[in-house]
Amino acid sequence: MGLWMTRTKDLAWEDALPDSARRYLIALTLLQWLSLIVLIGDSLHSLYPLFELRTCGIEAVKWEYLAFRVCILVTASETVSNCLGWSCFAGMALLFDEKVERVTKSDKLKYVTKVLVCLLAGTFVWLVKTLIVKVLASSFHVIKYFDRIQESLFYQYVIETLSGPPLIEIKRTEKEDERLVDEVRKLPNAGATIPPDLKNAAFPTAKSRRVIGSGGLPRSPRRSINFSQPLNQKLDDGITVDHLHKLNPKNVSAWNMKRLMNIVRHGSLTTLDEQIEDSTRGDEKATQIISEVEAKAAAKKIFQNVAGHGSKNIYVQDLTRFLRDDEALRTMSLFEGASESGKISKTSLKNWVVNAFRERRALALTLNDTKTAVNKLHQMVKVMIILLIVVLWLLILGIATTKFLVFVSSQLVLVAFVFGNTCKTVFEAIIFLFVVHPFDVGDRCEIDGVEMVVEEMNILTTVFLRYDNSKIVFPNGVLSTKPINNYYRSPNMGDGVEFCIHVSTPAEKIAAIKHRITSYIENKKEHWCAQPMIVVMNVEGLDRVRFAVWLGHKMNFQDIGERWVRRSLLVEEMMKTFQELDLQYRLFPVDINVCSMPSVTSTRVPSNWTATTS
Repeated sequence: MGLWMTRTKDLAWEDALPDSARRYLIALTLLQWLSLIVLIGDSLHSLYPLFELRTCGIEAVKWEYLAFRVCILVTASETVSNCLGWSCFAGMALLFDEKVERVTKSDKLKYVTKVLVCLLAGTFVWLVKTLIVKVLASSFHVIKYFDRIQESLFYQYVIETLSGPPLIEIKRTEKEDERLVDEVRKLPNAGATIPPDLKNAAFPTAKSRRVIGSGGLPRSPRRSINFSQPLNQKLDDGITVDHLHKLNPKNVSAWNMKRLMNIVRHGSLTTLDEQIEDSTRGDEKATQIISEVEAKAAAKKIFQNVAGHGSKNIYVQDLTRFLRDDEALRTMSLFEGASESGKISKTSLKNWVVNAFRERRALALTLNDTKTAVNKLHQMVKVMIILLIVVLWLLILGIATTKFLVFVSSQLVLVAFVFGNTCKTVFEAIIFLFVVHPFDVGDRCEIDGVEMVVEEMNILTTVFLRYDNSKIVFPNGVLSTKPINNYYRSPNMGDGVEFCIHVSTPAEKIAAIKHRITSYIENKKEHWCAQPMIVVMNVEGLDRVRFAVWLGHKMNFQDIGERWVRRSLLVEEMMKTFQELDLQYRLFPVDINVCSMPSVTSTRVPSNWTATTS
């Protein structure tokens, strides 16, 4: 009985399955319930006669009980809860004990008992395998991806909230809804009949505005109630931002982790488009961001929605109209330079939305590739467990004699000799992918001095994209032996610019160069860390002094284009400084000795020259 109940629960939350698979599972569940009802009804109807009928000296009730359990085994699926249902075979093995065998005086029951013990041992091993695989997979996802998923979902919440109506409007709308509900509740007291549409609109199912991944956030007060269509339609399951803040790697359950992963894998960044005035759709789906162009357009709409009238920046006071105070302060820290200046510019908002889209897309691809790799690994484990179960059955049935075991051992030695290197490679690749795990999809890495972006991850190979979009496939066994520089996982990285000046340059000009370069860097607080180092590197050729500017980015080199843009602006400022200070590049003096010169035959000579004869 518990087996069918757990199967029904599985169907309730397996919304990520395709429609065809979901229909198959529903049909399977109905078949299970039907078989349960038929068997129970047949048992109750023929209870008394069955006690009198016997086959091989055993009551027919026990044979029917055996058939009932076999039906459960046949229809059971891969889930852990259903594996627990397979433990019913423990009761079957007790049906035919030695006492029954002595009473019936039949040798056939001994073989039936051995078969039942084989099934019990097989289901127990399969249950242990399923538990281990699911626990390890869940732990892997929590350790590697929980922080990124939590951060990505908070970004989604910020984008959806800032693109919608402010909290003041929402509260005013809620008050209007409450007043409408009170008025509708008074109608039956006055003897009036409430139409069904009006009743559904007046008593909608409560849906929190602070739900992430549901697509059900309200747009505006004028469309919060729609009398043409009931509002209590089922929306996609999401997670509230308050619940999201409470989760951490230590308290997140496997169920919640799966929900978060499904939101990221099957969802996308969305905005609430306030410009659609004539929408008559009841579901009012949000506008999805599926490209960087749409991300930039969304950033523009968000700026127009949040910033004050005529303002060129967004301030904390503007954010508090949409977010709580603690969320507004956390949101300010997300934008470059906003924590120091206290304002968000259009450029920084656009860059943040684009980066949030890139991160969400890379995270979704990573989770998809990881799920595929875990499934392939699960298939490998299944093959090994099936072989183990077969050996276990042979031992229980007494088929595995000494000669048979010697023969199997010799064959295993041959297989190990042929496929030993392959097994070693596969094992190293699995350790590299699931234990070492040096990168994810979308990470920019440097391998053998070449910068590449991870495109696809598999169990045996990893596909990279080079700077010219050329795909390079590396075996994971080879990557495990190479040093990998992961830019995405690196903290804020440093940079350096070198330049040379003439050895005779006055000390005053050198001090002015240092002051202007330092001032420029410290004024760009959103790009560079304070207090850069300007040091003398070396004296070259007795006529040049080499200087180096060592400074720190407020970013890593994952976005390599942004790194070179910031560095280019710094170099341009340095060139401007050199020109304004009139720095000259002089060659080292060279002595020239002239031994002889030909006679001058041209009449076009300088006036201060005198004609000489050799």
